[in-house]
Amino acid sequence: MTTSDNEIWWAWKDGLGYVEHGTEPAYIGNGTGSAVGNETTASYTEETIVHGGRQSMPLFYDNNKQGYSKYSEAELTLSHPRDWTENDVNTLTLWLIGDPGNAAEPLYVALNGTAVVYNDNTDAAQIAVWTQWTIDLQAFADQGVDLTNVNTIAIGLGTKGNMTTPGGTGKMFFDDIRLYRSMQVAE
Repeated sequence: MTTSDNEIWWAWKDGLGYVEHGTEPAYIGNGTGSAVGNETTASYTEETIVHGGRQSMPLFYDNNKQGYSKYSEAELTLSHPRDWTENDVNTLTLWLIGDPGNAAEPLYVALNGTAVVYNDNTDAAQIAVWTQWTIDLQAFADQGVDLTNVNTIAIGLGTKGNMTTPGGTGKMFFDDIRLYRSMQVAE
């Protein structure tokens, strides 16, 4: 398959990285056991297992990959919206689905590289139905994130920063990542 201009891993940076393309320099990967995308579809996304719309993001994790960190993470750099307080927004939601065969690993969202919120369900990677995860943005603000200047969002499995304790493997899908006012959260 030839490359075009829409590979999901060019936006959601993973552990595999990519070669130089167009004016974009090569990216060596983030050093984690993550891989995003589906090379068998024209969109490079998942087109069958979706919550809303026509595609979702597959995230493969391997928290025991030789020569890599013992957690897996994909990170998106934001250009807009970066002010996550506009219009009284105070809630982040994302939809997720895993597989009972996945290794149970902690699931987290991180903002600006350091503030991390873990999913309360320690078996979230094994959930076999689309499930909405709702996060109060105050949880990030309490960790020092300036919600008027959010520059990155990351989704990860394992314990962020873990370099030594091996974990498991699996694949999850993420869709409909959105910001809401708490009274507007869609089901």
